[in-house]
Amino acid sequence: MFQHFPQAFRHGELHYLFHREMGGNQTSVTEFILLGFPLSPRIQMLLFGLFSLFFIFTLLENGLILGLISLDSRLHTPMYFFLSHLAIVDIAYACNTVPQMLVNLLNPDKPISFAGCLTQTFLFLTFAHTECLLLVVMSYDRYVAICHPLRYSAVMSWGVCVTLALTSWILGVLLALVHLVLLIPLPFCGPQKVNHFFCEITAVLKLACADTHVNEIMVLAGAASVLVGPFSSIVISYIHILRAILKIQSGEGRQKAFSTCSSHLCVVGLFYGTAIITYVGPRYGNPKEQKKYLLLFHSLFNPMLNPLIYSLRNKEVKAALKRILEKERTS
Repeated sequence: MFQHFPQAFRHGELHYLFHREMGGNQTSVTEFILLGFPLSPRIQMLLFGLFSLFFIFTLLENGLILGLISLDSRLHTPMYFFLSHLAIVDIAYACNTVPQMLVNLLNPDKPISFAGCLTQTFLFLTFAHTECLLLVVMSYDRYVAICHPLRYSAVMSWGVCVTLALTSWILGVLLALVHLVLLIPLPFCGPQKVNHFFCEITAVLKLACADTHVNEIMVLAGAASVLVGPFSSIVISYIHILRAILKIQSGEGRQKAFSTCSSHLCVVGLFYGTAIITYVGPRYGNPKEQKKYLLLFHSLFNPMLNPLIYSLRNKEVKAALKRILEKERTS
């Protein structure tokens, strides 16, 4: 016979919704509590307001970039095509983790369903992998533009650009799917408190009632291959780019090339720096808490800073914004 669902436990404990398998005693928990950050209610309310503003700024900034690129024909170039995909990833990144974090700041005991938790894990990994690959593609675009300018139009045709962007998204989904397929069969049979502000994969794995050695190896191997490999290729690309820039005779041309590349390098540094330290860097102090704060920066601040670093300080983007505003005034 099925057991009645318990209604609630004391304050601060997980509210269980579970079923019993026929002929056995093993329970399967269907909800999790995200512990987030252990702070006082007053500080949590302060962070709720602050993070809400950051979230709104992220959506507005990236939405503005997408609007400018779509409306201004002068920005219909490979560089801005890839930048539009980066803006989409940043919006998706923020929407996947920040709303749940804001809910938890208001109501720390509000649970997230098992299916919702796995969906959040899958989407986070998908967007993370996709952004890794998009940044590699963007560095390749800059490499061809600066090192082989005469062949740029032929090499970076629209067919090639679409293929590279689609490949980044497809690989991002497939790589995340590998982790999801390994995660779904694991049993979760106890009080499920995820020591994080979202369903980060390593935090979820710690709650499984089975051996997760294979999963942990796959997470480390995936992080090493998706982070270290692409980052190394970006570094190699920029070594060639730097050599080519130093050979440019025109001071204006050299300055423009440096401006574009420095912006991209800042974005690369922020993304890969936090990700490598989080997943493949050395462990010291309190790694669980360090990972939470690093991923907070990764999920909330990176998407907000990327448009400011890469686009809104770009002269072409500023000129496009000025043209659109003038067009609206005269119409």
